[in-house]
Amino acid sequence: MHKIYFIRHAKAQKENKDTSKDFSRELTSRGKENAKFMAQRLLKHKIIPNAIFSSSAKRCEQTAKIISQNINFKHKIILKDELYDISTDKLIEFVQNLDEDIKEVFIILHNPSITEISELLSDSFIGNIPTSGIFCVKIKTTFNQIKEGSAKALFFDYPKKHKK
Repeated sequence: MHKIYFIRHAKAQKENKDTSKDFSRELTSRGKENAKFMAQRLLKHKIIPNAIFSSSAKRCEQTAKIISQNINFKHKIILKDELYDISTDKLIEFVQNLDEDIKEVFIILHNPSITEISELLSDSFIGNIPTSGIFCVKIKTTFNQIKEGSAKALFFDYPKKHKK
């Protein structure tokens, strides 16, 4: 049994009109707090992955570091340029090529592909994964056989769900 935790990066600085700088946008202070909060929720439930893959965009890398530090993840975060602005089809291929020895994996990336793959694999309608949101699926098959509807949604969590 494999579990994938699709994690959207935390709240980042506003987009500049210069779209070439989108890749280097950093987290806001609220984004850093929310990433830490969600990491503590994962740790509370004793969730520690075998691997963490992250888009190499600055906001994803920062989110991955905050989460890994707060859950005491002992391995190296694997940054992937291909996860930045990835299509849903290419993201499916990425998952299909994961090592079968990985039982639990965090994949930290961007919308809309994170919401689209979560809905596609689990046959769920969530509309939007907000920043710092986590959508976890259990795979009913091997990674290399993953396709539409081949996963079951286990949980969907995000910071605003816990705000009073």
